[in-house]
Amino acid sequence: MDLALWIVAGLLCAVMLFGGATKVLVPKETLAAAPGGAWTGDRSAAFVKTLGAVEILAAIGIVVPAIVGIAPVMVPVTAVCWVLLMVGAMATHLRRHERVAVLANVIYLAMGVFVACGRF
Repeated sequence: MDLALWIVAGLLCAVMLFGGATKVLVPKETLAAAPGGAWTGDRSAAFVKTLGAVEILAAIGIVVPAIVGIAPVMVPVTAVCWVLLMVGAMATHLRRHERVAVLANVIYLAMGVFVACGRF
């Protein structure tokens, strides 16, 4: 079970890091034109960049505390925060009728629940 938790946390870390870096580094207009990124057109550039920074911090929080052994309780706390973020993402994509994005969010949410339950 511990190995499965590490694998899922590692995958979530990669998803968070990639998504966050994309939101921070890619211009909002480019994101809005990308598949699944149309929602960024409804938000300010500052909001998108802040969300990206939060995702990068989540990538750190989902694995680093357990690796270094300092405040390992932050791993499930981060996973719970990720689940809440995915609920918001699902609501946004549902309003826009973006079913594929909702499906991806459901998968990421389930992964977050698995890590949260397994690490608490």
